[in-house]
Amino acid sequence: MPMRLVFVTVAATSALVTQFVMHDSGSLPEINLQNLITPRPVAIAGVASVIDGDTIEIHGQRIRFNGIDAPESAQQCDDANGFHYQCGAKSAAALDAFLAASRPTRCTFVSWDRYGRYVGNCRRADGVSVAAWMVENGQALDWPKYSQGAYAMLQEKAKAAKVGIWAGTFQAPWDWRAKHRADNEQPSMIAPLLAVSPSACNIKGNINARGEHIYHMPGQEYYDRTVITTSKGERWFCSEEEAVAAGWRKAKR
Repeated sequence: MPMRLVFVTVAATSALVTQFVMHDSGSLPEINLQNLITPRPVAIAGVASVIDGDTIEIHGQRIRFNGIDAPESAQQCDDANGFHYQCGAKSAAALDAFLAASRPTRCTFVSWDRYGRYVGNCRRADGVSVAAWMVENGQALDWPKYSQGAYAMLQEKAKAAKVGIWAGTFQAPWDWRAKHRADNEQPSMIAPLLAVSPSACNIKGNINARGEHIYHMPGQEYYDRTVITTSKGERWFCSEEEAVAAGWRKAKR
């Protein structure tokens, strides 16, 4: 009898997945058994490290913002004068500064994506929606495939004001990925956008052989020879206050 119960349970789960996929194939990237059998995680709160314009990390957990999409790490856009700039790095820097102004960040769980990332709705300590702010300020796009247009009005506002990426021309991040990224590339393989320093974020966060987190200021002895390796967790900072808040100390020389 117990064995028959297991078979019935598995069959029922499979039928449920099949029915859901057939009903809404547009949500296929978000469908996996983890969403059906894994307990719903609790909310996560803490000082966020920015991975890119739509992804952060809190207490070691990668969190993808629900319903928006920001320019990719290597993506370039054109400004109002037609000059190329790294819009992905600029989006990440804008997010970093926005979150630093009101800590901690708190995220509530929505789903697991196909890469096993926690997808959530996040707010700053002052209650401001992170996703809404990014769209309203032209640093990310409403992603109707997953948002059901939740940020469409804010996007129209940003477009009319020509702020952020709307000041020039750009390719939607999902279209850019389709053109540049192999189908089997995982998000974990993508370097954080802050690995490419925006003009205002020129402080180098290095991790030495002993695992110490040290930041180097422009003009210090080892600044020029310090190379940022994002796969090790190294990153750029926009201010000393930001580096210290993230747990890094200043290089002695």
